[in-house]
Amino acid sequence: MTGKLKEKVWAANCGLVKHGLVFLTWGNVSGFDSDSGLMAIKPSGVSFEELKSRDIVLVDKRGRAVENRLKPSSDTPTHLVLYERFKDIGGIVHTHSPYATMFAQAEMPIPVFGTTHADCFAGEVPVTRRLTEDEVREDYEGHTGQVLIETLGDRNPLEMPAVLFAGHGPFCWGRTPEKALENAVALEAVARMAWGTLALRPEGVSLPGYLLDKHYKRKHGPGAYYGQPKKGEDQ
Repeated sequence: MTGKLKEKVWAANCGLVKHGLVFLTWGNVSGFDSDSGLMAIKPSGVSFEELKSRDIVLVDKRGRAVENRLKPSSDTPTHLVLYERFKDIGGIVHTHSPYATMFAQAEMPIPVFGTTHADCFAGEVPVTRRLTEDEVREDYEGHTGQVLIETLGDRNPLEMPAVLFAGHGPFCWGRTPEKALENAVALEAVARMAWGTLALRPEGVSLPGYLLDKHYKRKHGPGAYYGQPKKGEDQ
């Protein structure tokens, strides 16, 4: 099982490059196996071009590597905090993709200006507060995860699968590493559209709530009808 997880996490990390979401070594994807309690994550500082599936590091819930000579990503504690809190997610992506990061650096949520956003996110994408000096000193990466959780509040993480970390960048998640990657791609796309909308019309024009609700629910949840039926469903 963990071998398959490493392959999926490796493929999702390669997907960050394919979709233009990362530069140099700025980003990572992880996946979590609830049966074994192990997380697979990109090794720290290894270039995406050189990354192989065997390089993906398996760690336990305390962040200790259980195999591989490479060190796991420095963001490992952040990922582990999120998996501990959100039991339904199985993949996390962190990038510094330009447009989403611009909103994070401006400490602005990404507003819902159109149906493209509503297809993917059930509301504006929130932005965190900044970490305090004490939080940075005590446990920078661990507190990063805690503040992401704090910002999400009582929202369903599968309905709002992204949060912008103030002054830092976006974190996305999903049921699988593949879905987390898809959410990161969607986030960068809607961030770019929102940036352009604000450039054209600085006051913005929010999408009405009834359209947001319609577009989100036609693709997500029990009443969804977008796309083709999954195998075994009524045709």
